[in-house]
This record gives sequence, structure tokens and C-alpha cells, in this order.
Amino acid sequence: MPGKPPPPLLYADTDRSADALYFGGVSVPDAFVAFESRGRKYAVVSALEFGRIRKASKFDRVLPLERYLKQARERWPGRRPGPADVIRLLAREFRQSSFTVPEDFPAGLYQQLRRHGVRLEIATGALFPARELKTAAEAAAIREGNRCSARGFAAAERILRASKISGRRLLHQGRPLTSEALRFAIEVACLEAGAVSDHTIVAGGDQACDPHERGSGLLRPHELIIIDIFPRVTATGYYGDMTRTYLRGRASDSQRALVAAVRDGQRAALKMIRTGVNGRDVHEAVVGLFSSRGYETRHTSKGSVGFFHGTGHGLGLAVHEPPRMGGVIDCILKRDSVVTVEPGLYYPGLGGCRIEDVVQVTDARPRMLSRHPYAWEF
Repeated sequence: MPGKPPPPLLYADTDRSADALYFGGVSVPDAFVAFESRGRKYAVVSALEFGRIRKASKFDRVLPLERYLKQARERWPGRRPGPADVIRLLAREFRQSSFTVPEDFPAGLYQQLRRHGVRLEIATGALFPARELKTAAEAAAIREGNRCSARGFAAAERILRASKISGRRLLHQGRPLTSEALRFAIEVACLEAGAVSDHTIVAGGDQACDPHERGSGLLRPHELIIIDIFPRVTATGYYGDMTRTYLRGRASDSQRALVAAVRDGQRAALKMIRTGVNGRDVHEAVVGLFSSRGYETRHTSKGSVGFFHGTGHGLGLAVHEPPRMGGVIDCILKRDSVVTVEPGLYYPGLGGCRIEDVVQVTDARPRMLSRHPYAWEF
């Protein structure tokens, strides 16, 4: 039977490492050393951050970086000390000969530490498995992220409703409406609500048939427009993630049928989600519903059409994290995990539709952590 893994070691900034933010509970913009030893959590930071981190973090003890840099210069004169030297000194001081590091631990630092006798194990899977299960406070933070998303949708809807149809263009305040202009309005609304929305998707027509296409250029009347907003709340670092599909003008019967299928697919998934359910089964149920209505998925040399992504993913301090609800691997949903529910269909010439909400898994009906109307045709 395998023994308990060594305690965690991190060297990262919290903007790029959700693990670092989770571990310390405080934003640190520059890479820093954080580790656990004998059940206590430590951070090593410069004087620039020392006072703030002591007051605001979840670390049991905050150590001054300058002390360890001085020790390193004295112990190894003639070279400029770096994070590997600091960690070597910490390992000796705390009598901690081994650590567990995440899969994205810096490769160069890993090699240096191993060369100097610090044993490192790479985590198999999540460094902090508890991140998958959200507390009430974390669920509230995600709900706040989705409140910010909803503010972005409201801004987009105001502009779409006010836009005028002029031939093959939409005009807003006399100017052609573009993905860039609508995205700017969305991101401003999110900022005003307290979140930063990077990489917002505003993709119309055939652009929307590539699910991660951000969108560019003119938005056309009578074409489906996918808007996907996933802002990070400035105060907490937690994300929201919602998608709605819109059309300014008059939809065709085929477009209405497409949108109805996606919404029904989402409803079917929501009815299934609860503790102990296999996320793969949820995904296959959505695939089956789409197939029953004639929406087949095909993979060709020119790309894929139909439903060719997962039904949902975990959400928290990262916009994509475990668990994953897709058709490739089994995924047993755990109580208090948080997942998106985002089926979609994509057919060039007809357009794309995706509808996304966020829920927390319970033993009964999932708890909704997002809320915004589904009206789509203006």
C-alpha cells in the first residue's frame, strides 16, 4: 500500500497558478516559494510583500526572502543565489528532504533541486484534490463571478436591441457593429461589476462554429452569435463562466430548431447531475438527444461539425479544472463539486449555438450558481 506523499512545494505566482492562490489564499504577482512541513504552511516572500502576506494570507508563517538570500551568498560565495538555493536551505532548516510538486513545476528548478539532493515527486493528478469540492464561501464566490457575467450579457443585449439592420450589417449609433465593439462593452461592464473578463468570445456566423474562436469583424443580422463570458472576480480570484447565443433580426426555422435542441440538451443534463452520477453518462445522454433530432457529429479533414466538445468542466480558481464531463473517460460526480453545463451544436452555413450555466453538485437537484434569461432573438 503506497505511503503518504511528501508535503507540497510550489514556486509560482498566483496569476498563473491556481494552486498557489488556493494554498495561500492571497494574490502574489511574482513567483514565490511556498511549502508545507509537518502540517504547517509556509511562504517565503520579499520585503515588498512581507507585511501584506502576513496580514492577508492563510499561511501559518511567512518568512523573509532576504534572510535566505543572505545565507545563500555566505554559503556559496561567487554566484548569484536563486530559488533553488533558497529551497535547499529551507529543506535543511526544516529537515524536509522531499516534496511533492505539481505537474507544471518549473523544469529548470526541478533539475537543479534534484541535482542538489532534494527529492521531488510529481503529483499524479491534482496537487490539492480538495480544490474539486467547493465550500459555501467558494460557491458564493463563483456565483459572484456569474453575476459579473450576467452584467456583461445585459450590456451586449442592450446594444443588440438598439442596433439597426442595414442590409448585411448591423449598425449601432450609426456605426457598423463588430465583435470587437461588443466585446469591449461586455468587458467594461464586467470591470464595473468587479471582475476582469479576458478572452471573451463574441463570435457570429460561421466563426461561432469554432468554439474557442474569439470573433472578429462585422456581426451580421439574422445570424447566430455566441457570447461566452468567463470573468475572474478581482477580490477573490474565482471565475464565473456563462454562455448565451443571440440573433438580431429574424431567425430561420432551422436556426430555431438548433437553439431549441441545445437548450433541451442542457435541460436533460441538468436533470441528471447529482452526487455519484457518471459525467460520461450525462454527456452521452446529450449526444443521444442531439442524434435523435438529426444533429450528428462528424469529423472530417476540414474540421468537425455537430457536438464535438465535452458537456462541462470544473470551475473555480481556474476556468477549466476537474471534473470533466465528456465522452472519453469516466467521471463520478462528487457532492459539492462545481461544473459548467454547456452543450453546443456547430454547423457552418447554419451557425453555432452554445448555452452554458454553472451548478454545484448535490444529492438531489444541482444548485444553480448562475442566472440569466435565455431570450435570444431580438
